[in-house]
Amino acid sequence: MQVKDVMTPRVQVVHPDSTIEEAACKMKEHDVGSLPVCDGERLVGMITDRDITVRATAEAFVPGFTKVRQVMTEDVQYCFDDDDLRAGAEIMEKAQIRRLPVIDREKRLVGIVALADLAARSEEDEISSDVLEEVSQPAGARS
Repeated sequence: MQVKDVMTPRVQVVHPDSTIEEAACKMKEHDVGSLPVCDGERLVGMITDRDITVRATAEAFVPGFTKVRQVMTEDVQYCFDDDDLRAGAEIMEKAQIRRLPVIDREKRLVGIVALADLAARSEEDEISSDVLEEVSQPAGARS
C-alpha cells in the first residue's frame, strides 16, 4: 500500500506572506491545527496553532501584521505519494508528528497523511499503533 492510498488530497494551504491572523482564521474555518505553507505549489514550511500561540505570542507579534514566514517551521518532514505506507509511517514516528505533507516527484504538494488516516484506511493495524506510540512519547523517553 502506498501513501497516496490513504492520504487526504486537496489540502488547505497558506502562503508564506499571509498573516498569522489569516492562517489562524483558516485553521478555525477548516477545524485543523496545522497548515502546509506553499509558495505556489511548492511546500516551503508548516505552520501550526502551536507556532502561532507559542512563537508569535512569546515575541508579542501582532497577528494582523506578522507574516506566516516569521513563525512557520521551515525544516518540514514530508514523504512522496508513491512511497510505501510504512516509509511514511516511519518518518512520522521518528519526527514525532501526527500529520505529514505528501509531495509528488515534481515536489508539488498533493496531500497530507495524518495519524487518523493510517488508523482509518490502513490495512495494517500495527502501523497506526506503532506511530501513535512513538509520537505520544516525550522526546527524551523515545526508544
